[in-house]
Amino acid sequence: MTAHTPPTPPFRDPSLPFAKRIDDLLSRLTLDEKTAFLHQFAPAVDRLGVAAFRTGQEALHGVAWMGPATVFPQSVGLGATWNTDLVRRVGEAVSKEVRAMRAHDDRVGLNVWAPTVNLLRHPLWGRNEEGYSEDPKLTSAIATAYTRGLRGDHPTYWRTAPVLKHWLAHNNETDRATSSSSVRPRVLHEYDLRAFRETVEAGAVAGVMPAYNLVNGRPNHVSPYLDEHLRAWTEEELLVCSDAGAPSNLVDHEHYFDTHEEATAASLRAGVDSFTDHGTDSSQMIGRIMKAHERGLLSEADIDTAVRRQLSVRFRLGEFDPDHDPHADAKDFDTPAHRELAREAAEQAIVLLKNDGTLPLAQDTRIAVVGLLADECKLDWYSGTLIHRSTPLEGLYERFGAERVEFAEGVDRVLLKTGEGTFLHVPAADGATDEARGAEGALDPALLAGRTDLPPLTTDPAGTEFALIDWGEGTLTLRAPDGRYLSVAEDGFVRASADQPGGWIVQETFRLEPHENGHLLRHVGTGRHVSVTADGVKVADENPETLELIVVERGEDAVTRVTTEADVVLVVAGNDPHIHGRETEDRTTLRLPAHQERLLRAARAANPNTVLALVSAYPYAVDTTALPAVLWTAHGGQAAGTALARVLAGDVSPAGRLPQTWYADDADLPDLLDYDVIGGRQTYLYFEGTPLFPFGHGLSYASFSYGDLATRVADGTLHVSFTVTNTGDREADEVAQVYVRAADPTVPRPRRQLVAHRRVTLAPGARAELAFEVPSHALEFWDVAQGRWRLEPGPYDILAGASSEDIRLRTTVPLDGEPGAPRAVLERGLDAADFDEQSGVDIVDRTKSEGDAVTAVPGLTGELLYRACDFGPGTTEVTVTVAGEGTVELSVDGGPVLAELTASGSGTDLYDYTELGTILAAQGVHDLRVKLRGPLRLAHVGFSG
Repeated sequence: MTAHTPPTPPFRDPSLPFAKRIDDLLSRLTLDEKTAFLHQFAPAVDRLGVAAFRTGQEALHGVAWMGPATVFPQSVGLGATWNTDLVRRVGEAVSKEVRAMRAHDDRVGLNVWAPTVNLLRHPLWGRNEEGYSEDPKLTSAIATAYTRGLRGDHPTYWRTAPVLKHWLAHNNETDRATSSSSVRPRVLHEYDLRAFRETVEAGAVAGVMPAYNLVNGRPNHVSPYLDEHLRAWTEEELLVCSDAGAPSNLVDHEHYFDTHEEATAASLRAGVDSFTDHGTDSSQMIGRIMKAHERGLLSEADIDTAVRRQLSVRFRLGEFDPDHDPHADAKDFDTPAHRELAREAAEQAIVLLKNDGTLPLAQDTRIAVVGLLADECKLDWYSGTLIHRSTPLEGLYERFGAERVEFAEGVDRVLLKTGEGTFLHVPAADGATDEARGAEGALDPALLAGRTDLPPLTTDPAGTEFALIDWGEGTLTLRAPDGRYLSVAEDGFVRASADQPGGWIVQETFRLEPHENGHLLRHVGTGRHVSVTADGVKVADENPETLELIVVERGEDAVTRVTTEADVVLVVAGNDPHIHGRETEDRTTLRLPAHQERLLRAARAANPNTVLALVSAYPYAVDTTALPAVLWTAHGGQAAGTALARVLAGDVSPAGRLPQTWYADDADLPDLLDYDVIGGRQTYLYFEGTPLFPFGHGLSYASFSYGDLATRVADGTLHVSFTVTNTGDREADEVAQVYVRAADPTVPRPRRQLVAHRRVTLAPGARAELAFEVPSHALEFWDVAQGRWRLEPGPYDILAGASSEDIRLRTTVPLDGEPGAPRAVLERGLDAADFDEQSGVDIVDRTKSEGDAVTAVPGLTGELLYRACDFGPGTTEVTVTVAGEGTVELSVDGGPVLAELTASGSGTDLYDYTELGTILAAQGVHDLRVKLRGPLRLAHVGFSG
């Protein structure tokens, strides 16, 4: 007898469509096996030969957390390139390194959590470095390019599966797990959803990750928008992965549900398919899902839907077709091409903000380079470990020669004297290894512990001279002469042990607090003071040491010493991405830290020919009046220093452009939690003040002329063309930008709105004709009166130029559209959130699953304006759907109150709505004003006649 080979199950048959194969595999899985798939760490199903799977591999600008990898510029720097082809190639390189690293380390996942498409609405947002732009069009263009690179171009199998972060309206770290973004319908559709939509519609997105925050009173992890909008944009199955810990937040922090079973079931039904919670321990989340199913809160069909979406991604990644997966043997890692691409990206990200002719520098220029970031190559939370490293100082040494470059970091060099008259001292660390934090890789780097193999600080009569840097707001780092930062490990001892500040909770920052005749030194990470004990220096809750700060040399003195004789001084200033402005911490000001302001003033006083290079994850408000040249770049990754030196030398003409507005002063900024970009006149779209530098700004070493503007409208598309000519004497890139504005709008519209752009390389004297097609739907706005998109007829200004304010060509074209119509309030009434204008109002959830209501901000009277309400031949009654207690007042055209309704609800049930009615006489078309007083929620206003 011969054994029969068992038939190949359909899910293993590559000739069948993915959908049929997924159906087959689903039918073979038990309910327990399917449920287990819903945690981030899905276990293997050995009986079917199905491997374990992990959602989530950080890859924002290179493979992160898993050890050495190519490090590209931060995302905001990639946004500053305005170059979609370049960013696609970066995404391609990153995805190839993901595949190559996975071949040697199966902890590396193929479901990458990148890019971040949150709009950079507010420059104080701590995670500004992660986004691309304040503009939805530019953001979606760059994000689409990156996802296409990550996905690969094979028609069937994806190299990696990108997940967009963080859905939705998420621009604050302050109270991020409990705060609600109040987003009116126009802002929702025209701004926040737009960047996600255009990226998803491009077809290279595998899913999204909801954000921690709430939108309109409802957590993003139970948002109806996931089905209502996200999944309506594509026919592909999209995998929605929760953010880390967010499922538990629904109960533990937001208190939105009473039990975790209710919360988990609501998330799953809303569209969350994979739960990232409790690290690698899946038992708690799986237990919650099982209990929710037992209680009837979930059906097996709900579970099947989520598993199907995950399996769809796994099939696209080639997991079940190893012999057909074209990416299975990828080996490209740290290749010469990737190193060259990292340098090219860093060069293209540099923005020349100001130049009076000082730049570029001649080869024989004597340069003094100073500043706290002059000899740094900083990484952020989502960086990989550097294989190669180039600081500005190293780049200048390489390009101009070490003999022509002088350096002063500008730190304050200090001794710390104890009350006993001795000094804090770093003992020798004989036999200690030289290791960098995270070099070995970690699935969760937040769990990496500090080093305890080095001896703790002691005291002695001479002491150790520390380099003190004040990063602003009194937050200090102290560095030993060997380059290691003072840090605190789990045992509480203070050691010179960290190669850089870092970690989820930074253990390398301190504050000096005046005390008696000296200072206490508080460790920020633990909140404890430094104490001197017999076992060494540690942080403790008792016996804090009073220290005398002795300044051996001030940073300004070192700067003055090296700058006086230089031809040009380069001050390199900016931020450390782990301090003040990072995930979990928003900035409080646009200003440079005082320490760096001191260094800039000292350099300028010693040598007027001082150039400022800002290396930062976000904009600053800096007085540039007396400076001959200013540049900005995000932290540029492994080739940052080489790139900056090549731009300064003129080897490359800078052509980066600002991806967000640089405001001149903190007073220009809205409140961090004010998400109404229209009412708050935010971003270049609506800001009416004078920025320090406008959106799209960036200078060149060449000059360019624009001409031959032509426009036509055909088949619902606006065609725009013009020429750009390099009138300079060197090859350079120009970023041509096209903006549109409604010339005579009936509602507030953007001052100008980016609709297209292109980065082109032109030799001296070369001329390029650029042509763009702008679909008419790109010019529509969300008509709250109709609850849909509408193109307003009338004249539109077409603007072409080098920035949002540097407009070189303009014309006006008439566009056909749909005229506005009064609100048919007798037929449909008014949904309260569909207002035209408001003050003192927040949008909140009507129920926990769907709908919006409005409520007055506590302590204020809420006011709502609904324009052009058609009361027809006349109304006799008004009804309001309300919950809670308070009053609703209605008037028309600013006249007297016509109706007042008082609700006397208990206020304990936010969703216990009732309908109140009273007499209201009105006829014809009028603006309706509604005032809200008290803790009352208004969902709807109805009229009858």
